[in-house]
Amino acid sequence: MTTPPPSATPPSPNEPPRSTPRPPAAPRAGTRPAPWVRTRLRAAPLGTLLAAALAFVAVLFAAALPRAQDRGADQALRSFLNDAGSTRTSLRATAPAPGAGQSAEALDRTLKSLLSQTGNTFHVDSDRVVHGTRTTKRQPLLNPELSRPHGLPPKMSLLYIQQAQDHVKLVEGRWPSDTPRSAGATYDPPLQVALPQEAARTIGARVGSVLKSAPMADGTPSVEVVGLYSVPDETEDFWVDLDCLPRVCKTFVGDSYLWEADALIGAGDLERMGLWGHDAEDFWRLPVDVGRLRADRLDATKKEIASYVAGPTAARLSFETRREWLRTTSWLPELFEQAHDRRQAAAPLALIGPAGVGGVAFVVLCLAGALAADRRDAELRLLLARGGSRSAIAGRLLREGAVTVLPAAAAATALAAFLLPTPRLAPAVLSAAAVALLALLAFPVRAAVLLTPPRPAGRWRRPVAELLVLAATAAAVLEVRRRGVAPAGSDPDPLLVASPLLLALCGALLLARVQPVVTGWFARAAGRRAGLVGFLGLARAARGSGARGAGRSGPSVLPMVAVLLAITTGGFGATVLQSVESSRLGVARLTVGGDASISAFGKAYLPDGLAKAAGALPGVRTSVPLWIDHDSALMGTVQRSSQVNLIVVDPAAYAELSRVLGCGRFDPALLATGGGEPADAPVPALFSSGVARLGGSGTFTVQPGNGGEVRVRGAAVIDCTPAVPAADAATVVLPAGRATALIAGSDRPNRWFGLGSVDGDRLRALVRSALPAESATPSAPASATPSAPPSPTAPATPAGQEPAPGTQAEDEVYPVRTSADAIAALGADPLQRSAERLFWASVAGAAGFALLAVLLTLMRTVPERAALLARLRTMGLRRRQGVALILAETLPQTLAAALGGALVATAAVVLLGPAMDLSTLVGASVPTGVRLTAAPVLTQALGLAALVAAAVLVEAATSGRRQITTELRAGDQR
Repeated sequence: MTTPPPSATPPSPNEPPRSTPRPPAAPRAGTRPAPWVRTRLRAAPLGTLLAAALAFVAVLFAAALPRAQDRGADQALRSFLNDAGSTRTSLRATAPAPGAGQSAEALDRTLKSLLSQTGNTFHVDSDRVVHGTRTTKRQPLLNPELSRPHGLPPKMSLLYIQQAQDHVKLVEGRWPSDTPRSAGATYDPPLQVALPQEAARTIGARVGSVLKSAPMADGTPSVEVVGLYSVPDETEDFWVDLDCLPRVCKTFVGDSYLWEADALIGAGDLERMGLWGHDAEDFWRLPVDVGRLRADRLDATKKEIASYVAGPTAARLSFETRREWLRTTSWLPELFEQAHDRRQAAAPLALIGPAGVGGVAFVVLCLAGALAADRRDAELRLLLARGGSRSAIAGRLLREGAVTVLPAAAAATALAAFLLPTPRLAPAVLSAAAVALLALLAFPVRAAVLLTPPRPAGRWRRPVAELLVLAATAAAVLEVRRRGVAPAGSDPDPLLVASPLLLALCGALLLARVQPVVTGWFARAAGRRAGLVGFLGLARAARGSGARGAGRSGPSVLPMVAVLLAITTGGFGATVLQSVESSRLGVARLTVGGDASISAFGKAYLPDGLAKAAGALPGVRTSVPLWIDHDSALMGTVQRSSQVNLIVVDPAAYAELSRVLGCGRFDPALLATGGGEPADAPVPALFSSGVARLGGSGTFTVQPGNGGEVRVRGAAVIDCTPAVPAADAATVVLPAGRATALIAGSDRPNRWFGLGSVDGDRLRALVRSALPAESATPSAPASATPSAPPSPTAPATPAGQEPAPGTQAEDEVYPVRTSADAIAALGADPLQRSAERLFWASVAGAAGFALLAVLLTLMRTVPERAALLARLRTMGLRRRQGVALILAETLPQTLAAALGGALVATAAVVLLGPAMDLSTLVGASVPTGVRLTAAPVLTQALGLAALVAAAVLVEAATSGRRQITTELRAGDQR
């Protein structure tokens, strides 16, 4: 029992015992504790805004990239199908015309049934539907007054097209009647038809003409021309597959030809239409609305169209329309397969960039969470010491993040949807949700890890994790080398596309172990020299800025990882694009024969002085005029006589052209002819591999197409020649000099090739100025075969008017082609452009995130660095030395990341490059593989390193003085 001390005052009987606690004071009315989240966010408004900005930017990228990919894929698909033409992008249904009951209403009912089965994954453009009935055979017209070239009578077929009157203009007469004939009428009166005005004029028909065909057993009716029409726009899609309706057709029969014309009838004669040519066929052309097709639903669309062509839908249509022989055909399944293959081939480049920016953004978000947890470490441990649980603390931090991250994520997703409208929203929402979840959980998870009681360190954990990453990378690289980045017949494997990232991660893990050791060596070397700045900066870089205790801080490695990931993916993708441009240039040069070329039609020659003037143009480095004959014969082979291409050219200039084009390099000395050789000595010649395959040995005789013969001997065999680069072409190249003396006309060139930066418009102007005034724009003869035909899509130029820059007149006598125009044509595919744009946008985003990672680390170490500089300032450290100290502390890691990124990017090109097929990106078939070049990798590495160094320098120069001054005034309170 405890006895109270004597000095204790006995308690009063009216007072409560001292051991009884006093009741708490009643809270004042209307006062409540301040909410935690609001108080905490108000305490650090700048940090709150920066966290919201980081989440906004990351989610914006995450939501925008899938939508940009969808837009690029849809645009590429629609462009590819539009280039295929409306004939190949339509559904064409046909069925035999019914023997009885044929009418326009019956055709409309079938059309309604056909359209009812569309509209799910594909739609038909109802405004461009063409349907009607046509006779299957053209019948000869026996009227003696009609035109009969070569004694062959014209032929005619009959068509009923319901939409025809909306696309033609009646110029004479009237339209055929739509009123059916009265019952009981025989095959008189004749069928009423409308003819094209041009066709009527050509065959000799007019309004009122009654055209008769050969009589048949069932009584073939005659036709009466009741109207003539003209077609305002013959290039309209309506006239596809209806060639002889807008104009007369010329059909060749051997060396002779005859006229063919189609005529339109009215609905009133549909019942008797089948008697013309014995048979009639109903048809429905249903143009698919290409503008509404989507690349993400391509497989479903392909299956639905396949069912429409030959499947359950086709069977259902036959039953509904009561047309047993209803058949539907389309090129769309094959076009969809080609579009899928093209998209698959371009997918690696389109996915490498987003994968890179995604990896860097992941590192930055983790770094931001780690730095925030380190900054608030004391606060969190105090909460834990006062009774807070780890789950409760993590919940509070989660609520803080929700108030900051979720509104920013929602705004970023809405902005991405507004800026990049696409039908598909799910991928963008899922991607944005994943990034928002990462931004939301990074801080609470890191805080929970920091508050976890320390466990015995396991030295085996990090090596095991690194070995797992190394094993996954090796497996991915081996699989890429075996299967390719995009295996044929399947979509790209995400693991294969992530191979550059895995290589970058392996490089980062290796660099994280090597960089502190190497930096420590430099620090010790700097310590043996005079001066404190270098040693102190390198020592802090070796142990990690922001270190706790004696160890290095964990987050300090993450900026290096971010920089290395950005450089690796950017360098690898830039090397791919450089290979695409190089391959495209090679293909364009082989197509043109150099950087520019001028050709003459058939046996014609270039105007005198044109080749010399073209070689004197600015930018022309090498001028190669030559004479080529495609009709020469080579005698003395195994086949006795073989047709070859004969070329007479200056050997030195042609060797330079072959060297630059990479096509059949040879030593021009092989074609040298000595002055002391006898006149009848064989001329040395270069044989292409096509000639070598013809066999034979010794000397041969070449007979040019214009007469004469030349004895030649083979001096060398080359793979191809720039003038005729085809692999299987048989070509003989002779040196100018002796050959020109032996072959008549070979001294005048009919082709010219040039190397250099040749201006195509200036070259075309030179060609036009070399033409005689009376033949400035003559048309080449129809029978002439041009050495290099002009583009069939080039617009015609009116007389006296120059063509627009970059275009070529359709009737140009001497076609001009340039490699720049060929490169533009190869790179005009939207699939290529969208992949390139997406990649460069991703590279810019990855560089921005990598720079942000470095700046976040710098901002985290500002207090400690300011304290250190303040102490050193009291010891006499100058301001410039302080900036140098900051650079010496920060730049080693950046430079190591830049060097490591360049090496890893090079390794990625060497390991993964041979498995990439660039044909789709180039626009032509090229050998598989990526060429390793130093410029793209160094540009990415040095560019990002310079950007980071500039940011560090600006931060050190602008914020250092104010922070150091604050430290000197307040003193060191840490």
